[in-house]
Amino acid sequence: MCVKVVVGLGNPGPEYDATRHNVGWWVVDRLAYDWGFDPFQREGRALVTEGDVGDSHVQLIKPATYMNRSGLSLRRLIEVESFRITEDLLVIVDDAALEVGRVRFRPDGGPGGHKGLKSVSGVLQSDAYARLRIGVGLKPEGQNLADWVLAPMPDKDEDVVVDLLPTMTGAIEVWLDEGTEAAMNRFNQ
Repeated sequence: MCVKVVVGLGNPGPEYDATRHNVGWWVVDRLAYDWGFDPFQREGRALVTEGDVGDSHVQLIKPATYMNRSGLSLRRLIEVESFRITEDLLVIVDDAALEVGRVRFRPDGGPGGHKGLKSVSGVLQSDAYARLRIGVGLKPEGQNLADWVLAPMPDKDEDVVVDLLPTMTGAIEVWLDEGTEAAMNRFNQ
């Protein structure tokens, strides 16, 4: 049975729960719920739960570092000889360059200004891992990006993302079974 790792980037602490920057955590929380996994437990610098989904053993990770240091929670992955970053890792992030609810699977790529992805790439010494970007709305002209992503989402926008979560469970199941390209073809919007 292969092991897949799905990482949702976010910030720890209740003050960040409803912010745009924690959409990655929202997705992995929904996955854990939909798949009937045990509650997340602290393991080093991350909150982790795991279980079987189809033919895959899946580990869900929420880095317990702050966003800019997310990669530290993944350091142990590069020490696992059988772990293939290009096929076995999916990182889920918010994207302030996409309209609310837009979805973009990618097999690799640069961080695109996202400091969480920059940290992950730095620790893994590679950009060659799958990512799922969830649109949280375009940053208003003249507003500071950090202030934008760390602000709670308006109810209307939050509803769009929450309504998307069941679909994301299905999309990630496609990623587990068929890979990034199949997930891109069916779910990118």
